[in-house]
Amino acid sequence: MAVETEQLNAAPAFVTESAGIREYRLPNGLKVLLVENRVAPVVTFLVLYRVGSRNEAVGHTGATHLLEHMMFKGTPTFNKERHTQIAATLQKIGADFNATTWYDRTNYFETVPSNKLELAIQLEADRMRNSLIADADRQSEMTVVRNELERGQNEPMMVLDEAVYATAFREHPYHHPTIGWRADVENVPTARLREFYDTFYHPNNATAIIVGDFAERAALALVAKYFGAHAATPSPIPEVYTDEPMQEGERRLVIRRAGELAHVQLAHRTPAVLGQTRVLSNEELAKRAVDPPTDNDIYPLVVLSAALAHGLTSRLYQALVETQLAVSVTSNCDQFRDPGLFNVYATIEPNIDPRRVEEVILDELRRVAEEGLPAAEIERARQQILAQVAYNRDGTASVAAQLSEAEAVADWRFYRDYAAHIERVTAADVQRVAQTYFHADNRTVGYFMPKQSNGNDENKSS
Repeated sequence: MAVETEQLNAAPAFVTESAGIREYRLPNGLKVLLVENRVAPVVTFLVLYRVGSRNEAVGHTGATHLLEHMMFKGTPTFNKERHTQIAATLQKIGADFNATTWYDRTNYFETVPSNKLELAIQLEADRMRNSLIADADRQSEMTVVRNELERGQNEPMMVLDEAVYATAFREHPYHHPTIGWRADVENVPTARLREFYDTFYHPNNATAIIVGDFAERAALALVAKYFGAHAATPSPIPEVYTDEPMQEGERRLVIRRAGELAHVQLAHRTPAVLGQTRVLSNEELAKRAVDPPTDNDIYPLVVLSAALAHGLTSRLYQALVETQLAVSVTSNCDQFRDPGLFNVYATIEPNIDPRRVEEVILDELRRVAEEGLPAAEIERARQQILAQVAYNRDGTASVAAQLSEAEAVADWRFYRDYAAHIERVTAADVQRVAQTYFHADNRTVGYFMPKQSNGNDENKSS
């Protein structure tokens, strides 16, 4: 689809501004976010694509991650033959750069000296539509990704987590690990990857984020010059529409393989990041992000996670680690675009029956649901989260990364309002979400049981 002549290099249109974040939009649909920070003469440029493993299916799971690797291999402008490889070009100017893939998104980013912003914008605009998706590159990068996959398979907790998600999500694509299933990683045709790239890597499926020391008008002109040359897709970007049905009973799984210690994971189904309990279309999500509901269970669940297992004084640490039932315990609440999980992970001490640890965790969850948490515990958890939020927003790269995460699951307003929502969480909110989500029919339990060389389980009841 050719770009209309009048749209080429058209200036981005101003949309809105709040809390130092300015939003613009190009005629081709590219969203642009600007955050000025002149503390140092550097600038971070990040391009977020709204494509991750949630957009994959059997046969090409891991495609987003494999493409992340391949999109560093070059374009007709930046390539090995011309001695202008992407990595080498960025290294020459002292850039700090990388890319990451997750369930809901992929992002590519570089922090460069302020006077090199044009190069960063040119490079990212070029690989948005001109990446060389070559079979030779697929084969070489496949081995790299496979090695990464195999390293993960040597980590018992990662193996267990992958199995728990695959059990808790039977129909929604969160069932698939972001790195992909091994058979797909090894065998996906290059043509399939090219089709995936041509489907999702377009300006109307992306947000460009600029944070740091830059002149706004000049930066917008550069974005228009390089990204404005790309057309929007001729048809809408394919949407995910597969809702995970309501769970109707506890699910259990056991993995037995080589390892040193047993692990237990308890997962309860939770809402998506804006409180929704079903998959929303892009249009529905955008509307909800602009005017999010006042009541959102995600925030009290995040506070509850911190109270349960973050720090030496947390409830599960005291109940499991201090009593020498577990080596470690942690928890987290997914903050995904679609409904996710509230997870509790425990690494079991030798010779302790994992069932004892599971019962202690369930007892603590029941206590919260029945008795709630004291105000002091709520306040301590809130302060832990707010401190981490502040830490994560220190530096241009960190701010760009956090904006990217918000854009992937909602939009930048989620970033803007996050701390304020955490501060408003009450003890009643925490008790209510514990009562709502921590029940057996909403639960998936996974055990990792280490095996000795003779095949016998190492961990026994004590």
